[in-house]
Amino acid sequence: MKNIRNFCIIAHIDHGKSTLADRMLELTGTVDKRKMKNQILDQMDLERERGITIKLQPVTMKYGDYTLNLIDTPGHVDFNYEVSRSLAAVEGAILLVDATQGIQAQTLANLYLAIEQDLIIIPVANKIDLPAANKDKTEREIVELLGCEKREIIYSSGKTGEGVKNILDAVIKYVPCPKTQSDKNCVRALIFDSNYDEYKGVVAYVRMVDGCIKKHDKIKLLATNAENEALDVGIFKPNYHATGELKAGEIGYVVTGFKNVSECRVGDTITLLKRTGQCPVPTNNKNFSEINPLKGYAEVKPMVFAGIFPKEGNEYNELREAVDRLKLNDAALVYEPEHSHALGFGFRCGFLGILHLEIFQERLRREFNLELIVTLPSVAYQVYLKNGEEFTMRTPQQFPEREKIEKIEEPWVSLDVITPKEYVGNIMSLAQEKRGIYKNTEYIDGTRAILHYSIPMSAILTDFYDKIKSVSSGYASINYEFLDYREAKVIKMDILVAEENVEALSTIVYEDDAFRRGKEIVNILKKSMPKQMFVLKLQAAIGGKVIAGERISAMRKDVTAKLYGGDVSRKRKLLEKQKKGKKKMMAAGKGSVDIPSETFVKLLKK
Repeated sequence: MKNIRNFCIIAHIDHGKSTLADRMLELTGTVDKRKMKNQILDQMDLERERGITIKLQPVTMKYGDYTLNLIDTPGHVDFNYEVSRSLAAVEGAILLVDATQGIQAQTLANLYLAIEQDLIIIPVANKIDLPAANKDKTEREIVELLGCEKREIIYSSGKTGEGVKNILDAVIKYVPCPKTQSDKNCVRALIFDSNYDEYKGVVAYVRMVDGCIKKHDKIKLLATNAENEALDVGIFKPNYHATGELKAGEIGYVVTGFKNVSECRVGDTITLLKRTGQCPVPTNNKNFSEINPLKGYAEVKPMVFAGIFPKEGNEYNELREAVDRLKLNDAALVYEPEHSHALGFGFRCGFLGILHLEIFQERLRREFNLELIVTLPSVAYQVYLKNGEEFTMRTPQQFPEREKIEKIEEPWVSLDVITPKEYVGNIMSLAQEKRGIYKNTEYIDGTRAILHYSIPMSAILTDFYDKIKSVSSGYASINYEFLDYREAKVIKMDILVAEENVEALSTIVYEDDAFRRGKEIVNILKKSMPKQMFVLKLQAAIGGKVIAGERISAMRKDVTAKLYGGDVSRKRKLLEKQKKGKKKMMAAGKGSVDIPSETFVKLLKK
């Protein structure tokens, strides 16, 4: 194990993690030059299109006499859980800072996670080849943040490859080799991620902590008590590369053979039940009652909830299977079956943020070819009734009658915004508009500040990130984490299309903001919905009271085109006849208006 180094790259979004990883793979010859492509560790097309890392991805590299196991991590706050799992599998972390942007909010958040895991931190200033790079400013920020010496900072360019060798040398020099946590007779591996393969079944991504696992070994998962044979064992190159054995300290995969995704959970411990060719009682393992499971991961707490329903009711089973498989690959996803009178059977899903929700539904569409209806997202409210009952409200449909409510509490988060000084006023105005409570301001250096706020989770649910970027000309960055629950004055708002309540569009809003939100939603519907053969009413209502409304005019045929003269009354008669027909169609058309999926996406982002 002395020649093994396990490390990951952590940074804010778009600071060049995946590009730097590409250069490492090239330098170590891990990937053949003919097969090399940009962002090779980003396995999904969605990641390449958006230019962001969504899933953690491990890879094993040979560098001289050393084996380097790298885990590339996401940078967006919604995928923070991926970062925390990666950090638990390694001994060191490269803290990557963009020399053109300096330290950002997620840089700090990921650094704190790494410090909690007691990892060795290697500071790297990236993108130094760009004209806008400010090495001196970046250097000062890193020194002030870490308390390190200037000479400890490595300067690199993921684009040109400059400094990459220095980074790998520093990993070997400073990151300690892995150590076993138990005696040699114990076999334990931590599952830090997993995937579902059509042909292999459930593939567990593991960090071997004690002992070794070989191909065809009989394995057992301590949390679920599931047993099976290790059909294959290997490392990532970055695709599956069979080695037949994983030893203590190594990072790799185990093809578990499980077909039921619930049997293999992230955070579980794999141990040895029987070695190939040996007697049923293993001679190289303890009794199971004596094996302590490895420390797993804190249970993730989703903040955003939305209903996911198939557009075609007969696709529910396909949706269920798709969600099960994505859950295996996305440990932060929480879901439970849900039934709606209007939308049929579906799932109520919990997410870490709006981007997490967007990526999830896009993966369902692309990877499983499903057309979906996604309800407007909401946070989880704590409801206290006058009769003493209390429950967690995740959907607008669960909103109780107003006279029964004692109080409703909503989740608040601690928000950190890093911004250049000149945009502090704009940020503070926006935070105040979103009901934020100012705490204090810190200054990183003479040019940038960190604003600390407490703010309702619902306020940053949809367009807050875009607005922050807008008022700061793209320079500000944010990070947030759950704080507590506080009382809120909220009500349920229904949206009516053609005078029929569209359950998927119902939402929970602040009482004093209901009119603005209702007007906003009906305006989006007006702009994005196609015309019908009759006048289409769009209304926002609270209880039986309509608070905002719009109309989409009917598609009209020119019934007077065939007339070429005569008295004007002839035209009037034809127009009156058409008007009566439109009224009949409007009455018959109630409830049959199809809302395009693009409309739901626009409302989701707003």
